[in-house]
Amino acid sequence: MAEPGTSRTARLRVLVPLFTFVRFLSSTAFRMVYPFLPAFRDGLGVSVASLNTAIGARSLVAGLLGPFIATWGDIRGRKTGMLLGMALFIVGTATVAFWPTFAGFTLAMMLTILGKITFDPAIQAYLGDRVPYARRSQVLTLTELSWSGAYILGIPAVGWVIARAGWIAPFPLLGLLVLLLAVLIWFWVPKDPPVEGRDTGRVLKKFGEILSSPTAVTGLVFAGLICVANEIINLTFGVWMEASFGLQLAALGASAAVLGAAELGGEGLVALITDRLGKRRSILLGTLVNCVAVAALPFVGGSLPLALTALFLFYISFEFTIVSTIPLMTEVMPQARATMMAGFFTFASFGRALASGLSTWLYEIGFGASVSAVLAANLLAILVLRNLRLEHDA
Repeated sequence: MAEPGTSRTARLRVLVPLFTFVRFLSSTAFRMVYPFLPAFRDGLGVSVASLNTAIGARSLVAGLLGPFIATWGDIRGRKTGMLLGMALFIVGTATVAFWPTFAGFTLAMMLTILGKITFDPAIQAYLGDRVPYARRSQVLTLTELSWSGAYILGIPAVGWVIARAGWIAPFPLLGLLVLLLAVLIWFWVPKDPPVEGRDTGRVLKKFGEILSSPTAVTGLVFAGLICVANEIINLTFGVWMEASFGLQLAALGASAAVLGAAELGGEGLVALITDRLGKRRSILLGTLVNCVAVAALPFVGGSLPLALTALFLFYISFEFTIVSTIPLMTEVMPQARATMMAGFFTFASFGRALASGLSTWLYEIGFGASVSAVLAANLLAILVLRNLRLEHDA
């Protein structure tokens, strides 16, 4: 790299918070659909089933198109990938602002998620290029705080905006903020220096490199498996808590607070210990704790505090695992980091889609069947992890 170490460090101290804020805004846009579903339903005049279909379409588009768009972070450079992602997000928010219909809303969700999964891998690759592997978990985790921050800070802010200005208002506000940050990134992020081995060929060829690498495919399968396990509980614990305690609003409200705290705690733990303990050992530890927590759920259905404790352990261990996995994935194929991280997101999305198809069927059998499926997916993920070998990872 031509950029001196001290200059690079000073620049990163400015850029990491900037990247984190962009991710905070895009994560807020992604997550706000769920708690404010009634507001969007009433504003658009459609049914909840229609909105759920739109959310499913968002996931499908993200999984199918996201990886190919995100390869721009490898082919055209990290900065270009960032700006492309932000442009897609801005166009998405503008779409629903100027076309406030169900079709406009659906298109907006598709464009904003494509923007997110183009921007995120680009900045992960950018930081992977510049931060030594031994310290990478700590730096990348700072940007991951945007995910829990969106839940803890962004969603309440969106609720305040909707209450005062209507359901459309969050979209132009988020788009304007991202536009302002895009201007800063345009000026502050230097143009990518030449990188030896960077492929300037077709997008499909770049993504083909990932799929032809046994190590990369192993990492992607691991991501899919742990997300299957997480999503099965995501889609069933609310129904289980309602059946167990008969306190739908109170219990689910408490569980939402637990979820936000667990995500923040998991990200904090990664920053504190993953680089010291080693990425692989941290991932293994998180997955094992996740197994213990989910195995305890059927036995704590008679006590709300115990149930919330088990859920807290489940979510904090998953967040610790998934965020510890990110720096590991950035080192799987350094010559195609942005594409690799986009593939990571894609397999995670496919895992969640698979879980959505299984969760209702499993829960109809019984909550124990759901727990058994989660344990099976986690244990299989551990076996897959054993085959993921990098030269210098513990």
